[in-house]
Amino acid sequence: MIETDTAAQIYTVENTEKFDRSNVNQRLDIWLSNQIPDLSRSRIQSLISQGNVKVNDETCTSKKISVKTGDRIHLTLPEAQPTSLQAEAIPLDILYEDDSLIIINKPAGLVVHPAAGHQDGTLVNALLAHCPLAEIGGVQRPGIVHRLDKDTTGAIAIAKTDIAHQHLQAQLKTKTARREYLGIVYGAPNTETGTIDLPIGRHPTDRKKMAVVPVEKGGRPAVTHWTIKERIGNYCLMHYQLETGRTHQIRVHTAEIKHPIVGDPMYSSNRSIGVNLTGQALHAWRLTLQHPVTGELIEAIAPLPDQFNTLLKILRLRSHI
Repeated sequence: MIETDTAAQIYTVENTEKFDRSNVNQRLDIWLSNQIPDLSRSRIQSLISQGNVKVNDETCTSKKISVKTGDRIHLTLPEAQPTSLQAEAIPLDILYEDDSLIIINKPAGLVVHPAAGHQDGTLVNALLAHCPLAEIGGVQRPGIVHRLDKDTTGAIAIAKTDIAHQHLQAQLKTKTARREYLGIVYGAPNTETGTIDLPIGRHPTDRKKMAVVPVEKGGRPAVTHWTIKERIGNYCLMHYQLETGRTHQIRVHTAEIKHPIVGDPMYSSNRSIGVNLTGQALHAWRLTLQHPVTGELIEAIAPLPDQFNTLLKILRLRSHI
């Protein structure tokens, strides 16, 4: 039996003989997530650890205890804490949207979520003015499943519900979501395709940068697959597919193989090419994922920004001179 007091945001669940025997002696978090599908399992685990669940009138903070026939479970949803983030009317280029998620074509110069030095004017601030966001990402990062660097453009998915957030993160972890990028690099690799498999961690001396760092010194595995789409004189238009999603991954990996992204102020020595760029010529071109509710395959393609197209046009003209 499940009784719900929506005014008080309380779920009271009684495990009686009427329940399927397969549910008996399940872990508390698993059993509750099966009984209350509106809440994700990770959300339930958080509520348990915070003391919001009672078993037979005793507060329980362990997700691992077993639920037995006759137990009475009382779960209270605490009132949502008011966010200090302000909704801001910042225009959004929406590639896809429904009740579960939204996919945005992010412009250069837009920070994804508030952080030190960027407390407002972010994508999250813009989204708060447009739609509800999953709370599971935290107060500063509601709905954020993955990120793009400030000056990297293109497709980014944001969860509107906790269920969607959990499902999308699982897809990224299991590599069933596909993230494809286009970038323009200096120089030309000798082969048409390749894979960069080098761990990435915080730079040992410059804490604002990332670097190739051995795993034994704190680096985390990072794998980037690349293909040359077009050779343009001493430049190349590259296609990248991420197997992992480390901070600055493509930028660090391409710089490590001596073919850094054009216009990257951090990893390419910022050589001038005579074209005004807001940031690095790196674009999250295509995002493919499974819908967290329907299971439908969603493919969002972000058109190349004007600066990227202008750079391609100029490089092509120069290569034919």
